[in-house]
Amino acid sequence: MYYPIAIERGDAKHAYGVVVPDLPGCFSAGDTMDEALANAREAILLHLEGLLDAGEPLPAPMEIAAHQGRKEFAGWIWAVVPVDMKDIDDAVERINVTIPRRVLRVIDAAAAQAGTSRSGYLVESAMRQQLLVRQNSPAYKSGVARVKRGRQAVKATGSRNT
Repeated sequence: MYYPIAIERGDAKHAYGVVVPDLPGCFSAGDTMDEALANAREAILLHLEGLLDAGEPLPAPMEIAAHQGRKEFAGWIWAVVPVDMKDIDDAVERINVTIPRRVLRVIDAAAAQAGTSRSGYLVESAMRQQLLVRQNSPAYKSGVARVKRGRQAVKATGSRNT
């Protein structure tokens, strides 16, 4: 599946801004075009995961031509980002893992305290850890900072190109 993205050109003062028109609220940025494209894929996957977690339907991507005439994207660069739906597949898969008994006792005690199964506890722990890693990654932090700076510039001047 390919999601079209609109890319606003960056310059010495501004990052390349990315908007995913088929996913309202999904945006990203990058200091270079390559970084913007890579970050766009991650933003799309995170957005789709959020929709799944909220029980919302996943919007199907439209053709680029359906968006190119929109005034808010005049002069922007268009691209498509491939998204493998297997990356957000929630199908359950049975696995076999080897864990020291001592660690297994810790996991079982924590699972019991949390009121969940061993598998549920391991999945929830892994997802929390993944979120922490993403939120603490330099790419995430710099992307958030760039977006905030861009929004401040637009509020202050009415235009991003200041």
